[in-house]
Amino acid sequence: MTKTQRQHRINELIEREVISTAAQLVTRLQGEGITATQATVTRDLQELGTIKVRDEHGSRRIVVASSPKLSSPPLDHLRRMMGEWVVSVESSANLVVLRTPPGCAHVVASALDRSALDGVLGSVAGDDTLLVIASDEHGGAAIAESFRELAGLE
Repeated sequence: MTKTQRQHRINELIEREVISTAAQLVTRLQGEGITATQATVTRDLQELGTIKVRDEHGSRRIVVASSPKLSSPPLDHLRRMMGEWVVSVESSANLVVLRTPPGCAHVVASALDRSALDGVLGSVAGDDTLLVIASDEHGGAAIAESFRELAGLE
């Protein structure tokens, strides 16, 4: 089986089933006769652009970031992600820095990208830090204040 075929099958599995870990995927793939290590599946998940979210039933699951299974409106989803993962918000000029626990910045970045907030030009996520660029009209301080409210940090 090629990498593309394996990734296609992984995508099908995470769309149809509640899968919350790479280890669960490895087991599921093995059940279908597909051999893959957990490291390989983890890389596949990263390349597919997956994130972990809570679905409409409250279950943690892996989904493709643009998946229609994310039933919440983008702003509600952003509010939940920020409330759950953002631990601090700071600003300077037109830049805002959000801090998260290790490995969580991409989750917030994905929710932020889908929300298409006014005044946000873009973002760059690392492991535990997210840099957000605000438009000149809005400025970093105003955007940071909005983020603090969304995250419940005030």
